Amino acid sequence: MTQTETTWDKLLQIKTTGRDDSHADRFHHPYEPTPYSVLERLSNKGFIGKRDVVLDYGCGKGRVDFFLSYQTKARTVGIEYDERIYQSAVNNQKTSVSRTRTEFVHANAETYAVPPEVNRCYFFNPFSVEILQKVMARIMESWYENPREILLFFYYPADAYISYLMSVDELEFYDEIDCGDLFAGNDPRERIAVYRI
Repeated sequence: MTQTETTWDKLLQIKTTGRDDSHADRFHHPYEPTPYSVLERLSNKGFIGKRDVVLDYGCGKGRVDFFLSYQTKARTVGIEYDERIYQSAVNNQKTSVSRTRTEFVHANAETYAVPPEVNRCYFFNPFSVEILQKVMARIMESWYENPREILLFFYYPADAYISYLMSVDELEFYDEIDCGDLFAGNDPRERIAVYRI
């Protein structure tokens, strides 16, 4: 664990480090927080601001939500299906410096109705492409009911995700935030793919 990880957790007054595989299966991937260095890069790109509402799929312990609401002043909604990990996010909210702009929902992503004010969505490979297809259907329903620009951020995207996203007519590839220089190994997946509805 790098100093950046512990420094940000301490500044935000939360505990989000560590990986948790306890409820992972072929549809739900393990809890692993997005590195703060990646979130810093995302927040500095100007895609998210104080008028935006970010929906964080598979929010885990809430790191993305607390960080983005602190750095960009956006409102954030974290959705988590795992009761125990969801409870960690709720506990973090009690102490977080950005708790007033965050909320958490204990629900399955594929059945969750996307609120009409949501215009940004964040994914760090929280689930299988089968669940992603159902989630995209919920996002599209919300968009058709309330047309607006929605940006989707996919950190460290799996090839299956990219293949599927390229097949969705309403989506266009919008931008890419390269994060390869933040880590050793020259991994081509170290990026945030940005799509727009």
